[in-house]
Amino acid sequence: MVTRFPPRSSRPHGRLRILLASGAAALALAAGSVVPGNPLAPAPQEAQAADGKSTLTVAVSQSVDSLSPFLAQRLLSTSIHRLMYDYLTNYDAKDSRTIPGLATEWEASPDKLTWTYTIRDDSKWTDGEKATAEDAAWTFNKMMTDEGAATSNGSFVANFKKVTAPSPDKLVVELKQPQATMTALDVPIVPKHVWEKVGDFSKFNNDTKFPIVGNGPFILTDFKVDSYVKLKANKDFWRGAPKFDELVFRYYKDQDAAVAALRKGEVSFVAGSPSLTPAQAASLKSAENIKVNDAPGRRFYALATNPGARTKDGQKFGDGHAALLDQKVRQALFMAVDRTTIIDKVFQGYAIEGEGYIPPRYGSYFWKPSAEQKLAYDPAAAGALLDEAGYKKNSDGKRAGKDGKPLDFRILCHATDPNDKAIGKYLQEWWGDLGIGLKVDCRDNVSDPWYSGEYDLAFDGWSVNPDPDFVMSIHTCAALPSKAKETAQTDNFICDKQYDELYAKQLAEYDPAKRADLVKQMESRLYDTGYMNVMAYPNAVEAYRTDQIKSITTMPSDGGNIFGQDGYWSWWSAVPAAGASDGSSGDSGSSTGVLVGVGIAVVVLAGGGLLFAMRRRSTAEDRE
Repeated sequence: MVTRFPPRSSRPHGRLRILLASGAAALALAAGSVVPGNPLAPAPQEAQAADGKSTLTVAVSQSVDSLSPFLAQRLLSTSIHRLMYDYLTNYDAKDSRTIPGLATEWEASPDKLTWTYTIRDDSKWTDGEKATAEDAAWTFNKMMTDEGAATSNGSFVANFKKVTAPSPDKLVVELKQPQATMTALDVPIVPKHVWEKVGDFSKFNNDTKFPIVGNGPFILTDFKVDSYVKLKANKDFWRGAPKFDELVFRYYKDQDAAVAALRKGEVSFVAGSPSLTPAQAASLKSAENIKVNDAPGRRFYALATNPGARTKDGQKFGDGHAALLDQKVRQALFMAVDRTTIIDKVFQGYAIEGEGYIPPRYGSYFWKPSAEQKLAYDPAAAGALLDEAGYKKNSDGKRAGKDGKPLDFRILCHATDPNDKAIGKYLQEWWGDLGIGLKVDCRDNVSDPWYSGEYDLAFDGWSVNPDPDFVMSIHTCAALPSKAKETAQTDNFICDKQYDELYAKQLAEYDPAKRADLVKQMESRLYDTGYMNVMAYPNAVEAYRTDQIKSITTMPSDGGNIFGQDGYWSWWSAVPAAGASDGSSGDSGSSTGVLVGVGIAVVVLAGGGLLFAMRRRSTAEDRE
């Protein structure tokens, strides 16, 4: 959304402008552009193809979990879907306010239970058919009636009563109760005439036929698992065609290799995993023709504890440590985490100390615990809590329960994230001083044990959207899986009645200030229960070649991030540096840059194949 660490970001930050009508959006992209370096320097081969086409290549470390917008939860996947499909509304690159997307305007009935959207008449699918309200109605109805289609974004339609398209340009949504997210429905609208042929939505990954029909600024033309995703500019996009002819996301398992590729000009942009390390950023700042963008991020970085995996009907599964069901134990662990050391030693200043669930970038929803509430770093107090919980030190200095078994935990670690590994070592030291053992279990694929509930703790994190609804919804009881060990919207199997009551209230609250207060109460509840410990809000640290990219829009436009935006502004607005094509050449053939990219990717990970429901949590920003 996100978006999901599993990643879903996804979706999680401060939009809440419930507009009853909106005029046409006019984005001043020039004001929001980064114009670096020497724009007259010749562009390397990657940006200037042999056939005159310009190619922007983005190095990524995250795998695509699905090309289906009904299943995808990782940040990379949902970001690609923003390029492929239009949403009803979008977010202004300048300040994240709601602006038109596929819908040009919208209005609510006096009781706020019926919303009518006017669908633009200048959007068409890439196979030539016109995009209409019927496509939007079909998308929402499919999510309302098919559990598989509701996998990623079902929370947005759970309160929908009826969705109709009385005319090609009118979409009508009737609600069961008021819903404050009606101008923040982060759902890709798909073409009915293509998707109505799909059988099992829970298994269809949208990766069998290319090019994929969409109506966004780019058209997905080719894909190879853990190698690359290739898109071309949609010349007929209603907002205007992108400036680069082609856009390629190239997969690198090793972040140092991705940085080396940037230095050589083999890629145009590096986002990191999820960000560049301090050492990489420092080395690139002095490199010729490279710009490092260091901006406040839209993510949080956290520790999650297994609260006891269960299904919606209460069936328990997994093997989470029983001690973590005790709130005192969870809080003791968090009081033995020195956030200052994490910020100074691990992130080396490229982050700020974490507290609430919503990053400070979204000021309306940013929450901090009171002085009395705060679980500050205090090893002595943490030890006292463990004593109270019945886990006292034995003669060997180890904490043990009444059964005499030592208190030993496992923590899931993403093998591609250097922060997980570094912080894992600190936790072993800090918790070891308390008499607790810790195994740091770093894996390429943490999804299997996560969805199976076979973990004690995990490094967690999400990218948060301007509206906080989605990222808050993943901790409701409704997000739990229907069956044991199945993919679901839940992040961490949390199910708390008090939290759910607050969630329902905020969803129905249209007053921005009152809703923000309810969201903060939810953050407070998450903090007090101790299931989620937000340690840091990392900066978005990324880099690109100024001899390939002349300018590009950040979000927010005044010093924001480039990769993983709440929209498509960065890649849609990016202007090739002098020496690259102006985008006016024909559309046939593959660029030399793309062919080079494919070759390298295949060497890194030979072969390819289709996606087989790869629902893996591969980095700390999997969701939007």
